[in-house]
Amino acid sequence: MLKFLSRDSIHGFSVYSSLVRDATKKALLKYKVEARHAHAQAKTSLYDFHKELGGKFVNFGGYELPVQYAAEGIAASHLHTRASCSIFDVSHMLQTEVRGSDRIAYFESLCTADVQGLPENGASLSLFIDDSTGGILDDLIVTKAASHLFIVSNAGRRDHDSQLMIRTQDEFRKQGKDVTVRFLSPEKQSLLAIQGPRTAEILQPFTDIDLEKLYFMKSEIGTVCGIEDCRVSRCGYTGEDGVEISVKSERAPFIVSKLLKKYPEVVKMAGLGARDTLRIEAGLCLYGNDIDETVTPAQAGLGFTVAKRRRQMKDFNGAPIILSELEWGPYKKRVGLKSLGKGSEPAARKGAEIFVDNQMVGSITSGCPSPSLGYNIAMGYVKKDFVKPGTQVQVQIRDKKYDMEVCKVPFLPTKYYIQKKNKN
Repeated sequence: MLKFLSRDSIHGFSVYSSLVRDATKKALLKYKVEARHAHAQAKTSLYDFHKELGGKFVNFGGYELPVQYAAEGIAASHLHTRASCSIFDVSHMLQTEVRGSDRIAYFESLCTADVQGLPENGASLSLFIDDSTGGILDDLIVTKAASHLFIVSNAGRRDHDSQLMIRTQDEFRKQGKDVTVRFLSPEKQSLLAIQGPRTAEILQPFTDIDLEKLYFMKSEIGTVCGIEDCRVSRCGYTGEDGVEISVKSERAPFIVSKLLKKYPEVVKMAGLGARDTLRIEAGLCLYGNDIDETVTPAQAGLGFTVAKRRRQMKDFNGAPIILSELEWGPYKKRVGLKSLGKGSEPAARKGAEIFVDNQMVGSITSGCPSPSLGYNIAMGYVKKDFVKPGTQVQVQIRDKKYDMEVCKVPFLPTKYYIQKKNKN
């Protein structure tokens, strides 16, 4: 663990370890507070499995999920994922299939992706947009399968997204269009995220899909651990190489059990706490924190999700606002921030105000002690005049201001399994 933290002394390591323990307690408290406002708790197919491993449960997105496990804290689980391989139960996410001859036109009416231009079994990160404001209604991944579209969107937006998709389906049908939306409930279809640099190595012996040819944002149907009809997608939410497996819920525990028993030291379960710190290091947005209806793609640094053809056609929701910002620049932007302290300062959390020369210029949306880097990191929005990397700012945490510096995201190089371009 010391080689990851790179502290200058054992004393520094002790101070940082106490910060991580404090961050773990705060993460648990954060999820417990959110739980009070969540819907009645439901359980994924892996609930009993999590319980056996000493999972500390919280209600997240209406589902009872582990934030961490008894054997390891959040920081240890985080570092294991960076070094080896971890399995996350993300079955609470909304999985959707869209079928019918007008499915592409239907979904392009909702999102910013060039679904038409995707290759078969190709996927794209995309956004649902508010037509009147250009604000982000949700972020999602859409996969173009041979006979349908497969969409994974956020659990916390399940009600909103399902209503949006059904309402638009009904509008298309009134026009005589052929489109059918089907939601895959977590009770029937689970989603497993296997993340880390050893993912392909440990999974390949258990699948008939050639993982060497399954590149980032590609997806295939195949057999996993002898279970047929599994959708394996090369993607994730950690910045590491990895896959997400959509599988019938009754068979999900079998896959997890098989991998854990085969590789007891290499493969471990990880919870929501590590998932959060991993995605912050990777500079990835969390809906409700870093993006919401008040934020546009350009402001969030997600302009790349607005596909070239869609920009040319100007046919997506919020196009006038979004295209103007992409051309002229937004008044505020999401940036990374890193601590300039000595290691004893608290981590900046959502809502903390950002100052330059005692003038408030923005606010924090996500933050944590970085287990990989050994210092505090955060993301937030600042006015356009203060987005340059190296800009010195102060962040108000409770009744004191702490020094931080604007930096680029991601905080660590991402390790996605991307196909090399043919130079010929």
